[in-house]
Amino acid sequence: MSESEKKEEELVEAAEEEEIETGAEETVSETEAPEEAEEKAAETAPAAEKKEEGEAAEEEIEVVEEKIYTIPLRHVWVVTPRGRRAPRAVRDVRDFVSRHMKAEEVAMSNEVNSAIWSRGINKPPRKITVRAVKDKEGKVIVYPAKAA
Repeated sequence: MSESEKKEEELVEAAEEEEIETGAEETVSETEAPEEAEEKAAETAPAAEKKEEGEAAEEEIEVVEEKIYTIPLRHVWVVTPRGRRAPRAVRDVRDFVSRHMKAEEVAMSNEVNSAIWSRGINKPPRKITVRAVKDKEGKVIVYPAKAA
């Protein structure tokens, strides 16, 4: 796991521990004064903002290089048997990005994986447009291209 993933897990665990510890106090305070319950609910609102920050964590990566590629996958259809096309397409996307971004470590987002597998194992898309982001450590993360 990368350092950022470890930090996110620690934050999630800490938040869960806080919820467990404060869970009994909140039920007592709600019976005593509804205003205090509203204040505590307002305090938990930043937790929702942290989730949005997690989505923006993609942008927090120190981007060295970012490119958009349209990757042809027609070769997958021609060469590969039906029952192996989607996994082959995933490998081809990784290889393509690795070759063009000159990186050894390539990670794919769930959205790209879902796009490839959207029609099942037999019929991956004929081509896919992706956004490849390379960080300062040389790791490349592949995201779906944003619609223009």
